[in-house]
Amino acid sequence: MSSRNSFHAEAIRPTRRQIITGAALALGSFGLASTQAFAEAAQEISHAEEAIHQEPVFKASRKRVYEALTDARQFQKVTLLSAAVQSGMAKGNTPAEITAEAGGAFKLFNGFIVGRNLELIPNERIVQAWRVAYWPQGAWSLAKFVLVEQGSDTKLVFDHTGFPKGDAGHLLEGWNGNYWEPLAKFLA
Repeated sequence: MSSRNSFHAEAIRPTRRQIITGAALALGSFGLASTQAFAEAAQEISHAEEAIHQEPVFKASRKRVYEALTDARQFQKVTLLSAAVQSGMAKGNTPAEITAEAGGAFKLFNGFIVGRNLELIPNERIVQAWRVAYWPQGAWSLAKFVLVEQGSDTKLVFDHTGFPKGDAGHLLEGWNGNYWEPLAKFLA
């Protein structure tokens, strides 16, 4: 009888194939539940956020454009050519402050624009936590500058996201009049 009992015990013990199949079914049903939960969560994502995408082209090398955006002395010269300074809107004469390292702070246009460099890849990419001084406390946006070589010119692929709703028009005007146009003059 003892051999019969041991045979019976092994007969009810699951085989390796049954264990693998059971685990696959359990994981599969978990995956389906996760997919359903993910699909439901995706319905909560806002698709109404404002964003700015621009691709200005500068008659200069990527190195020169990168340095103009990350070197305080060079950017101060860009600032002096800006619409804000030319119109008298940016009052004061505080020079641009830029710490050109990841995590480094910057203060531009007499402190009207402040932020931190999140990522700096020389001559390729700048990613900044960026804000305007009058925004509500804790409101930050993300400004990403990608420098793309186009022969002897540089195309700057720019994306600005996460800013307060309703500011897109004003910011777009600011990027054109205070960054791209004076930067093009400075680099000419």
